[in-house]
Amino acid sequence: MGPFRRGCGGVQISKDGQTSERQEQCQMMQDVYAAVVSTTDPLTEAGLTNGTPVETSSPASASSLFNRLQLDDDLEVDTRDPFASMETRDLFVTVDDPKKHVSTMETYITYRVSTKTTRIEFDLPEYCVRRRYQDFDWLRIKLEDSQPTHLIPPLPEKFVMKGVVDRFSEEFVETRMKALDKFLKRVADHPVLSFNPHLNAFLSAKDLNKRQGLALLTKVGESVKQVAGGYKLRARPAEFCAMGEYLDTFSQKLGTTDRIAQRILREQSEYLTELREYGTVYSSWAATEDELRRPLEGVAGSVTTCCGALEELSENMSQDFLPVLREYVLYIESMKNVLRKRDQSQAEYEGRLEAAILRKQEDRTPMPVEVEKCQDKVECFNADLKADWERWQSNKRQDFKQLLTGMADKNINYYEKCQTAWESLITLLQDKQTEDKTSETNRTV
Repeated sequence: MGPFRRGCGGVQISKDGQTSERQEQCQMMQDVYAAVVSTTDPLTEAGLTNGTPVETSSPASASSLFNRLQLDDDLEVDTRDPFASMETRDLFVTVDDPKKHVSTMETYITYRVSTKTTRIEFDLPEYCVRRRYQDFDWLRIKLEDSQPTHLIPPLPEKFVMKGVVDRFSEEFVETRMKALDKFLKRVADHPVLSFNPHLNAFLSAKDLNKRQGLALLTKVGESVKQVAGGYKLRARPAEFCAMGEYLDTFSQKLGTTDRIAQRILREQSEYLTELREYGTVYSSWAATEDELRRPLEGVAGSVTTCCGALEELSENMSQDFLPVLREYVLYIESMKNVLRKRDQSQAEYEGRLEAAILRKQEDRTPMPVEVEKCQDKVECFNADLKADWERWQSNKRQDFKQLLTGMADKNINYYEKCQTAWESLITLLQDKQTEDKTSETNRTV
């Protein structure tokens, strides 16, 4: 058998049988996912089958794998996610219907934000407003300023994502809309952030007063920095040190995964171009060979089917897989930011406490109320950060389970389509062979 350079499944085999670059990349991706699972406590504890042994045989179809894992998700809701049973959802938000606006000064996209709620903080049960990206950015800044002890979900990048040239293209707008919808849903599902008055204004007000309160909040932030700026934190508690180390490791794993996935996407794009040219050759050939016309057209059709399947697979990776990786990279930065704020709060408390102790030794003055307030603030930071950490881990477990399950489902569909296409060609060739034999027998008679 001659050497294979590429196949419709994307596998390369060298002449001497050694693993090719593509196989090495696949192995690297496998190692990265294994490492992510090993460093992600909820994923490791939950597994993909909730402790149930996995059958080694292939599923009957792509949907059977997804359904089996979906059943495991349902079984885990009560036992693995403490927030699912504690909270009753009474605020539902949706971001959809993007529209392009063109004026003499600028061109921008707005999104419809729909709200349904039974909360008494809202005057009406339903709202429908239009918001642009900078409005979402305003909301996130207000949440960070007014809720410094909580983890604020990240927004998608403001500028054009890697590989996307036109920020008004349908693909880019669709990807951003999904990310904004996820951001708003995470805020609306949070037991504290969802009651923030800025969220209420964002969801219900026709016009947002974005300037109100910025100067005051800035001054408050600067005062905290001045108090804690001259004091070095003694030691971060072990549990928060573990959080920081975990975030560093997780960030490294996501970066490696994203880099390899981007390279695979580029190779798939190059391969797709070659495969299309390959199919065109057989179509042209069929036009000049009457005897081989049907088999050649069959090959061209199989290649075309494989092209469509590969294009769909690449589109899924670009629009569904990579955005989740980027979201969690941004999530890591948000979590690190909250950790830094917690450290500043602890440093402020320790600095004031040491100063109060020195004054007390000199003139026996009682402990100032400011020190007690700083201590309460640190305890509040610790409690809120721990709660948000557990919530984040729970969301991450579900997100990555859905992400990896979807990736497996899409790959199964891809290979099933390619297999069906080439099997149909075998049937066509067998029928052609039978026809040729029949024709030859008739001529002999």
